[in-house]
Amino acid sequence: MNAVALITGASRGIGRGIALECATLGYDLVINFARHALAAQQTATDCVSAGRAAGKAIRAEICQADIASSADRRKLIQFTKEKLTRLDLLVNNAGVAPEVRADILDASEESFDRLIAINVKGPYFLTQLAANWMIEQRKTVAAPVPFRPKIITISSVSAYAASVNRGDYCVSKAALAMLTPLYAARLAEHGINVYEIRPGVIRTDMTAPVKEKYDTLIAGGLTPINRWGTPEDIGKAVAAIAQDLLPFSTGEVINVDGGFHLRRL
Repeated sequence: MNAVALITGASRGIGRGIALECATLGYDLVINFARHALAAQQTATDCVSAGRAAGKAIRAEICQADIASSADRRKLIQFTKEKLTRLDLLVNNAGVAPEVRADILDASEESFDRLIAINVKGPYFLTQLAANWMIEQRKTVAAPVPFRPKIITISSVSAYAASVNRGDYCVSKAALAMLTPLYAARLAEHGINVYEIRPGVIRTDMTAPVKEKYDTLIAGGLTPINRWGTPEDIGKAVAAIAQDLLPFSTGEVINVDGGFHLRRL
């Protein structure tokens, strides 16, 4: 039996990159999506192919769920139980940017509430559900694969870098950053390690509208590693954790940002 990974927001972008890397490691997958069913199905098909190319026979199931919804979060966990029977890795990746980039002096409460619901409340309570199931499994399941459950949350450099035209996004990511130390401290006694991966400027659909801006900034030395990041870069960081290469670390923030976080003179 393969290990199982549940990846939220996995139809496109960073989530897709993570799913493809997990497939090559032999993980069966639950690919969550909110709206883009065709893209999710394509990702599932591509993951099965990627697994096969790596010599792994995997399954990839898709499940529509809005993680801002309590009922949908429960549906997603139940779907995983019914389809794949276990959970070894949760990757909290789903998140949204503001629909309109607005100066913080003008931005709306509606946008703030939307980002907090999806970017913070969703992963916080999905992690609660997943963690309780993982604890139950640790007690009851005789696993044929090494069962070292892990939880990874994908955040952003916006957890600390201020963008005054999308303050709601920055606040949501700053709040999300506290999820990892909280759950890491609580779950260590149960053998569940918890990590945060903090991407920088990554080439995805979300950053496409500001491509020219970041092209200019990167060319001007925004990051010591002078290029855009890719979903594959994030996927490889997840893969290192998924392979249990950091067994004596928990609560860690792994920056995948080309060195953006460095303070330079």
